[in-house]
Amino acid sequence: MRDTRESRLLLVLLIAIAFALITVDIRGGEDSPVDGARQAAAAVLGPVENGVSAAVSPVGNAVSAIRDSGERHDRLAALERENAALKARLGSDDRGRSRLKQLDTMLKLAGKGQYGIKGAQVIAIGAAQGFSWTVTIDIGANDGIERDMTVLNGDGLVGRVTTVGPDTATVLLANDPDFTVGTRMEAGDELGFASGQGDRPLRVELLNGKAEVKKGDRLVTFGSQADKPFVPGVPVGVVSRVDPSGGDLTRTLYVTPYVSFSKLDIVGVVVEAPKRDPRDTVLPDKPEPTPRPTVTVTVTPSAEAPAGGQFQPEQ
Repeated sequence: MRDTRESRLLLVLLIAIAFALITVDIRGGEDSPVDGARQAAAAVLGPVENGVSAAVSPVGNAVSAIRDSGERHDRLAALERENAALKARLGSDDRGRSRLKQLDTMLKLAGKGQYGIKGAQVIAIGAAQGFSWTVTIDIGANDGIERDMTVLNGDGLVGRVTTVGPDTATVLLANDPDFTVGTRMEAGDELGFASGQGDRPLRVELLNGKAEVKKGDRLVTFGSQADKPFVPGVPVGVVSRVDPSGGDLTRTLYVTPYVSFSKLDIVGVVVEAPKRDPRDTVLPDKPEPTPRPTVTVTVTPSAEAPAGGQFQPEQ
C-alpha cells in the first residue's frame, strides 16, 4: 500500500477501532460482546497453533538436549584429543608399539564401561608418603585430576588417586594392605569387600556367609557414592580359593587380580563416571575350555586256544 493521506487515515481508524474493542472487552468481563468472536477465532486458529507447536517441540527439545549435553560432549572431545596426543607421544619403536597396544586395550575397556578416562604413564614406583604399594603418574591437577578418582588399565582395577600435585599424582594400588574396595560377584548380587595383601591374592570378605562361590568366579567393583573413589563395573579379579563355610556371618575368598601390579606402564584415570552401571559388560571374554584328548584303546585278540585250554605243539 502506498503512503497516501487516505492510507494514513485508514491506519488511524483501525487503531481507534482496536482500542475501542479492547476497552469494551475489558469492561464486559465474562459477558464481553466480543467473546463469541474470540472463541470462533480460537476454534479456527487453535489446530494451527497445535500443529505448529507439535512441529516446533522436537526442535526445542533437541536444542535443550544439545545445550544440556554440550558440556559432556565437550569433555569427551577434549579427552579424545588428549589421548590422541598421548598416542603420538609414545612413538613408533618396539617400546612405543607395546605402549600403544596397552592404550588401545584400555580405551576399549573404557568404551565398554562408558568411562571418561585421561590416559597417563607411570613414571615412578615406590613408597610415597608412607604407602608401600604406590605409583606416580605424569598427570595432575593441571589436567583435571582430583583425589579419590578410580585408576584402571586395559586389564582392570589399578587403584585410586590419593595425592595430587600440579603435574603428577600418586596412586594407591589395589594390592596395598591399606586398600579396600567394594566388590560384586559376576551375574549375581553377592557383595563384599576386597583388601590388598601385597604380592599375594586379594582377600575378599563376602557379606553373605552362605554364598555359593566357586573357583573361577569373577568380581567387579560395586561402586561408591557419587562414584568416588570407585566407579562401578571395573574388573577386579578371579576367585582362586574359597575358605570353607564355617557358619560365620561372612565368607572369605582369595582373588587373583587381573592387573599385574609389578608391570604397570599405561593407566587411565576415570574423570567422568558412566551414566549407568555397566554391571558385567566390562569383564573379559571367558577363555574357551581346553578340549581333553580322547584316547581309544583297541584290544587285538590273541590266537584262540584249542579245547582243553592248551596249545598242542606241531609234529
